[in-house]
Formats: sequence, structure tokens, C-alpha cells
Amino acid sequence: MATLTIFTPVYNRAKTLGRTYESLVKQKCKDFVWLIVDDGSLDNTKELVEKWKNEESGFEIRYIYKENGGMHTAHNIAYENIDTELNVCIDSDDCLAEEAVQKILNKWEAVKDFGYAGIIGLDADMNTGKIIGSKFPEDMRETTLVEYYAKGGKGDKKLVYRTDVINRYPPYPVFSGEKYVALAYKYRLIDNDYKLAVLNEVLCNVEYQTDGSSGTMYKQYLKNPRGFAFWRKISMQYPESRKRMFRDCVHYVSSSLIGHNCHFIKESPKKVYTLLAIPFGALLTVYIKYKARG
Repeated sequence: MATLTIFTPVYNRAKTLGRTYESLVKQKCKDFVWLIVDDGSLDNTKELVEKWKNEESGFEIRYIYKENGGMHTAHNIAYENIDTELNVCIDSDDCLAEEAVQKILNKWEAVKDFGYAGIIGLDADMNTGKIIGSKFPEDMRETTLVEYYAKGGKGDKKLVYRTDVINRYPPYPVFSGEKYVALAYKYRLIDNDYKLAVLNEVLCNVEYQTDGSSGTMYKQYLKNPRGFAFWRKISMQYPESRKRMFRDCVHYVSSSLIGHNCHFIKESPKKVYTLLAIPFGALLTVYIKYKARG
């Protein structure tokens, strides 16, 4: 059995998935499985994957098709079907960095007996080669996501988790008619119990798509209010700081208003802060609706 599963949620990304595949083919270490979770694609993704399965790539390719439900539901399906010790998500418009598999496995061999949840590495811009955000401090050997960003860390990072650890925590919730829940939900829960071993190496080369979630966030707020409110409640339960908690309360109020939830104060884990945040949440709602028109 392979040690690592590289899983890729995909939705209508046949135009970019090929470069993800090529980056895996170029890996000298083939101790991994590639799991593609197709979130209801309407393009020729399935045909592409079937073609690649028949090629001599040197690694196993698994393909699962599901009805469209959003990125978090694709992650749920992936975690249910991963049987390797480690897993890492590489998006369908990204590429695994040169020798990333070997770097991950070498690092894991060195730290796996110290109780870590996994490894945290770097992302780089596919076009410029520059690190996304910042590198880790040279003396940082372990961290959590909350700790890293609280100390001034910046930018998306690549997360490699132990499969047994990530499956100890609840799956991402599914809200009828909505297709977004922050992937950080599971990571925040894991942060409370485990640390990640720091690998100051680029593991993934990324390119942000204009039609991806980061480019359509205001519309996402309007389409998925219960999913966003859920994440803000989790953030309030595990606050990074008072300032951040109040900001989460403001967003929670806004998402609750958008979702027409009349019981949001009763359901809030921080009722006093939520009451104080109501005027700001109302203003944020107006702003979100204005920005979503663009």
C-alpha cells in the first residue's frame, strides 16, 4: 500500500487538471495514490481520467463521481475513501512541486514518532515562483495554523495530514441548498489537540482562478449563509483573540441576517458580543449585497 494519497476535488476543471496530472507524473517518488473526487463536472473530466488510467504513470489513479455539493463535500468523500497513512489536497488548478512527494515522505520519516497531526509546507505562485505569503521562521520546528498566523505568518500553506487524525473529527456539515463550508473547520479542531511539523519547502505551485471561491466570495456569502454562520460560531468557540472574535461575531450576525435566522442570538456561543455586533453586522450585510452585484 502507498504511504500518501494526493486527492483532488474537481468541478469543470478539465482545462487545468492536465497540468496537475503532469506534475504527478514528474515525481521521481511514486509512493502515492491519486484520488480524484469529481464534484458533478459537466465537462470531459471523466474521459480525461480514464485515459490517464491507461497510461504508464507509475502510480494508482482512483476516480469517484458525486453530485455537485461544493468543495467541502468532496473533501468528505475523499476522507471516507483514503486508506493511506498520509493525505494532502492538491487543487485541480495547481501543480505538485518538484520532488514534493519525496520531501513529504522524508520529513514524515523524521518526525512521525513525535505525535504530530502531519506536516505544514509552503505554496508558491505558479507563474512567478514566489512564496505565497511568507516562509516559516528558520527556528520554527512545529506550529498550529492559529499559532502561525497569530505570530504574523502570511499566505496559504500546504497541509499534509495523518488520515487517522483527520478522520477522528466530524465531517463537514451539509446545509440543504448550500455548497460552501470553510475547510478550516476541521483544521481548527485539529489545532486544539495537535501540532504540525514544519517543512520549509515548497510543496505546491498554485494559480488562483477568477471563477474560484476566492474570486467570488461576496456572492458566496449570499448563497451560503448557514455555512458561513456555522464557521463563525466555530471561530467564536475557539477565538484567536478578542478582536478577531468580535469580527467573527459581526460576520455571524451578517450571515444570520442574510439567512433569515431569527434565533441567531440564542444560538450564538458568545451572546453578549453578538448583541453588540448587530449594528456592524447589519452594515456588513448591506456592503456584501452591494459588492455581490459587481
